[in-house]
Amino acid sequence: MKMNVVVKKAKAYGIKAKAVKKADLIRQIQKAEGNFDCFGRAVDYCDQWQCCFTEDCLPPVKFNQK
Repeated sequence: MKMNVVVKKAKAYGIKAKAVKKADLIRQIQKAEGNFDCFGRAVDYCDQWQCCFTEDCLPPVKFNQK
């Protein structure tokens, strides 16, 4: 998700987005949405299915193809 989209979402929650790192801003949004503020900290799995940042947070799953 691009930073301008994150900033727009933050403003919708009344979060000030000036001079804040993207990951920190996303964590503030996560808390405002009622999720854990865990962006970028999960490893391979996330159970916060309502979080809109899941795709950006977790790397895509790679399958071994032979």
